[in-house]
Amino acid sequence: MGFLSVVIAAIASYAFGAVWYMALAKPWMAAAGLRESEINRKDPKPYIISFVSALIVAGMMRHIFFISGIDTVGTGLMGGFGLGIFIVSPWILTNYAFSMRPRALTLIDGGYATFGCTIMGLVLVLV
Repeated sequence: MGFLSVVIAAIASYAFGAVWYMALAKPWMAAAGLRESEINRKDPKPYIISFVSALIVAGMMRHIFFISGIDTVGTGLMGGFGLGIFIVSPWILTNYAFSMRPRALTLIDGGYATFGCTIMGLVLVLV
């Protein structure tokens, strides 16, 4: 589990996010209060920020996995899932609750965080 595993885990999670948000684009836009015309798909900044963030998360997950001895498929999946559902998603929930965002937005974004971390956890133990 070195630098390469972090990069591959970030790419895997990022790719999953692309599929997740393409599949849930309409409900996500509705929950976020956005219209298609308001989204500038040509602006690279959100995509760059998203990928750099995935690298940061994967790097920290690798560190946590290393010091915790997580090195099997089962523990990688559970470790990633646990971090996503019990660390990241509650943080999203807190932020969205105070900003009075719709529950659907919390579920969509929290779902991505949970499954994205699960994928990262799997990749980190396989590479």
